[in-house]
Amino acid sequence: MVQRTDIAALLDGNGFLLDQGQWDKDVAVIMAERLGIGPLGPSHWQVVQHVRERYLREGELPVQRQVCRELDLVSDCVCALFGGPLEAWKVAGLPDPGEEARVYMENMEAHDSITGGPRAAAR
Repeated sequence: MVQRTDIAALLDGNGFLLDQGQWDKDVAVIMAERLGIGPLGPSHWQVVQHVRERYLREGELPVQRQVCRELDLVSDCVCALFGGPLEAWKVAGLPDPGEEARVYMENMEAHDSITGGPRAAAR
């Protein structure tokens, strides 16, 4: 079991889990707390499980709206539950997807990472 104080040693410089084999539900809970997501409910776990399975099976990040549609959740479920796809990816314990994918995911965030306010771009 990973302790809250030990989690930092498992992360890379961008906050992604270095070894996805270290992931378990305790790590997910700690990551969610670190990211300010709050308690993980059933919908959070559905998204986490789906994103993990999809990445482990296909090696790619799923399209956010497709995840929500496949899980029969609201169309912006990833942003509503996690704040954006980067946070969902981190809670799911997946590795850094690379700079290009991080930029893509950052552009889909519900909140601007600099100001903390909502993004100006319409969805």
